[in-house]
Amino acid sequence: MLIRSIVLGLIGVFCILDSRLLGRLNFERPLIVSTLVGLALGDLEKGLIVGASLELMSLGLVNIGAAAPPDMNMASIIATSFAILSNANAEAALTIAIPISVLGQMLGILMRTILSNLTHAADKFIEQGKFNQARRIHIFYGTGLYALMYFIPIFMAIYFGTNLVTQVVEAIPQWLTDGLTVASKILPAYGFALLLQTMLTKKMVAFLFLGFLITAYSGLSVTGVAAFACIVAFVMVQVGNRAGKPQAPDPLDDL
Repeated sequence: MLIRSIVLGLIGVFCILDSRLLGRLNFERPLIVSTLVGLALGDLEKGLIVGASLELMSLGLVNIGAAAPPDMNMASIIATSFAILSNANAEAALTIAIPISVLGQMLGILMRTILSNLTHAADKFIEQGKFNQARRIHIFYGTGLYALMYFIPIFMAIYFGTNLVTQVVEAIPQWLTDGLTVASKILPAYGFALLLQTMLTKKMVAFLFLGFLITAYSGLSVTGVAAFACIVAFVMVQVGNRAGKPQAPDPLDDL
């Protein structure tokens, strides 16, 4: 368990540094990070299942400016780990993810408060011409604090909490499990609705209902519907580009 806790903590460090040091490669998205957890723990299928559910749940969460949304990165790692190690289902993982995401949000706010004070310290070093010390604050100290903010909670949660979570899952009565199952299906729908609120226009409504109808009556899987939608989008783009291009004059018209 010690090795697993260290590996999962390092996965958390790598994913949180994605948008802060490595650029933005989307490793911190729930679908990808849960897949990495599943790969590390030897259950890739459950990692994908839990990650897909958490991804739907977090689609409407946007990190704007200094606002700190619920931390779905940390929640995905811990929830997926517990689901695999305790042999729980995706619904139980979602219920674990919600409070953990709020905890990660609080830690993120605390971390941003600390880093803002370090920024002022770096400004003073720059005014004094101590550029190496200012560079250390931005590159090493900030990176180290973010790494510890993720590694310590994930390590402690996995190392000390797996047996406890297993007991809690086994002690959950059936009526509560059924209620959590319903809630776990509502939350991804709510996250998808938040995303549609920013994307959906009058021109897109017809395509939205078309996708629902195809899914309901065609018998195709979600993958098949998505592939069909990609083909339709490609054809529409090609037709639109051809319709928008001015036609070249026919040289025979001048004869």
